[in-house]
Amino acid sequence: MNGKKGSFEINLSSITKATLPETIKKAENVSFSCKGWIQNVWEFCKEDTNRVIFSLKVGLAVLLVSLLILLQAPYEVFGTNIIWSILTVAIMFEYTVGSTFNRGFNRALGSLLAGILAIIVAQIALRTGRVVEPIIIGISIFFVGTITSFMKLWPSLVPYEYGFRVILFTYCLIIVSGYRVGNPIRTAMDRLYSIAIGGIVAVLVNVLVCPIWAGEQLHKELVKSFNSVADSLEECVKKYLEDDGSDHPEFSKTVMDEFPDEPAYRKCRSTLNSSAKLDSLAISATWEPPHGRFQHFFYPWAEYVKVGAVLRYCAYEVMALHGVLHSEIQAPNNLRCTFQTEIQDASSQAAELVRCLGRDISTMKRSLKTSLLKRVHSSTDRLQRAIDMHSYLLTSNYDPSDSSSKPLNKLSHTLSSTFNDFSNQLAGLDDKTSEQNSNPMIQNPPSGTPPPPLGESYHETMRKQSRRLHSWPSREVDAFEEDGGFSADCIPRIRALESTAALSLATFTSLLIEFVARLDHLVEAVDELSKMAKFKQEGL
Repeated sequence: MNGKKGSFEINLSSITKATLPETIKKAENVSFSCKGWIQNVWEFCKEDTNRVIFSLKVGLAVLLVSLLILLQAPYEVFGTNIIWSILTVAIMFEYTVGSTFNRGFNRALGSLLAGILAIIVAQIALRTGRVVEPIIIGISIFFVGTITSFMKLWPSLVPYEYGFRVILFTYCLIIVSGYRVGNPIRTAMDRLYSIAIGGIVAVLVNVLVCPIWAGEQLHKELVKSFNSVADSLEECVKKYLEDDGSDHPEFSKTVMDEFPDEPAYRKCRSTLNSSAKLDSLAISATWEPPHGRFQHFFYPWAEYVKVGAVLRYCAYEVMALHGVLHSEIQAPNNLRCTFQTEIQDASSQAAELVRCLGRDISTMKRSLKTSLLKRVHSSTDRLQRAIDMHSYLLTSNYDPSDSSSKPLNKLSHTLSSTFNDFSNQLAGLDDKTSEQNSNPMIQNPPSGTPPPPLGESYHETMRKQSRRLHSWPSREVDAFEEDGGFSADCIPRIRALESTAALSLATFTSLLIEFVARLDHLVEAVDELSKMAKFKQEGL
């Protein structure tokens, strides 16, 4: 009230100042979220441009059948039943051409059977009179719903599950609407025409406008799986040989981690989950006509699934190697370096063979892999001989003093100094313990006498060496340290822990050898595919 009658003064400055920061903050949040959403959409589209093409094709097909309603002339011919064309396009249009043909077949056959059955039942019901007619229609709907629902659960009829659903809802809609309209034959024919129009539009748009072939997708997916397995194998072996155990993560953290520094591992893991995808693409590809590089009829798409299954068994071994890489028990770094050349040679040759097989499938050519297979087997044999010749390095009973008369090749030189020092320290501890047991003065030193510096030096050396060589036994070393130092009873435990850690390398090499053994089956599967698919001989 400013003094004048009927007038008020409202101060907006305080309200504006109070609400302005919140408004700006909300606007900034909305702007930031919109920007992030647009970026996610862009990344999603850039990952596979066929997604955008598929969406545009669906929009085009729906637009074409909608013109039959929007334009007056087609609408006068078909009437409101033309809406079934739009429903058919929306339900039938699939990502690939093969999937569209498959669903179109189920749609056409289901609609045809449902239309014929509805006409027969409607004619029977009309002849029974107006009283019994709805009862017959109701009983028929019950039986059709029961039978179709049971049949689509039958294992051999699962691929035609969509067709049974089409029979159910098409039959119900035709016979119920025909009962009310009074002319079931005319209703059934009009709806079948509309469904046929929608199916033809969907097929033509999907085939003629930037077609996405399921066979091509299956071909590329299998080739990508070959490269993923080869890359993951090399990545795993490289990290295993470079790992010195200085920064080894806890097992609980490793399980929950997605390994962002190992992209090839994530690709190999996706290969293990590709079984359902390959099966779906193979089923869709069988419905496609000859196209592109796949020109002959009855192309062996099922062989792609078999090759993918054999490749997954190889991927299992790579995943097992990855498990050893991130396990709690690790072999000493210098022991890994001892067999580094043989492990690298075997893994690189095996990865090259896998890439060669994938390249043959990609180019659809047959090449002789005899020389490459010989190199893979020879490199694996060298690794096996190295492990067999120097198996004493993988046990705790190895005593360098006993092997002085045996000639050692270059492979064992890198470990000689470490194991000599370690054994000498263990022998010194045994001698010291025996001296303490034989000399009571040493067993019970006078009060105030400092402990011998040798025991402290040995304890510190053992602790540092164990932590440097092993990631898992270091916990035992810490436990022994808390108990007051090492004793003679701890020596067998330390040796057992050391042997278990060394055997981790034997596990890794045996998995690598098993991977190479499974490559023989992979070569046979690819060779069978090349014969059935009639790949061209390389050089011709």
